[in-house]
This record gives sequence, structure tokens and C-alpha cells, in this order.
Amino acid sequence: MKKVTAGRDALGTFAPKFAQLNDDVLFGEVWSREEALSTKTRSIVTVTALMASGILDSSLKFHIGKAKENGVTKEEIAEILTHAAFYAGWPKAWAAFNMAKEVYTEE
Repeated sequence: MKKVTAGRDALGTFAPKFAQLNDDVLFGEVWSREEALSTKTRSIVTVTALMASGILDSSLKFHIGKAKENGVTKEEIAEILTHAAFYAGWPKAWAAFNMAKEVYTEE
């Protein structure tokens, strides 16, 4: 897995400990445990959790993009969001679908 520096890039001087935890623990340790759960499955869980929590900003769009990179197909993301809509909320699904549509039509 590629080393993530997003936390340090965005918040390194403002919140160095948070940035370190983001990059080294969340992405460095948790996401790298592929023997326990594939990155594709982690992406599915993450997108669903963000949508369900109402995190409908660039974080969700980023993770939809990571899901695509991790092998989640357009058909799978559509089915995941459709299924989650009934548990997380229809308006949240609409927002997530709009982001997914952008991500999956980008080249």
C-alpha cells in the first residue's frame, strides 16, 4: 500500500499529532491489514459508514474514488448505495450517488 501523507500535507503544522495518527495509524496500520480485510471491502465499509453518518463532503468523494481504485465497480457502488439508502436515508443516498456518478465518469 502506498504511504499516505494527506494528514501531514493538510494539517502537519497546525495539528501534527492528528496528522500523524491519520497517516501512520489509520492509513498506515489499519488500512494495510489486508490479510484481515481486503482494501476493497474496507472501501465498501468506509463509503457506507460515511454516507450513513451524513459525511457528504470531500471525504466521501475521496473514499468513493479510493473504492474505485480498490476494485469496486460502478455496478457494485450503485448496488451498495441503493442498499444503504434504505438504512441510512434516501437524501444521503442521493448525495452519495451524485458523487459516485462524478467519480465513475472521470477518466
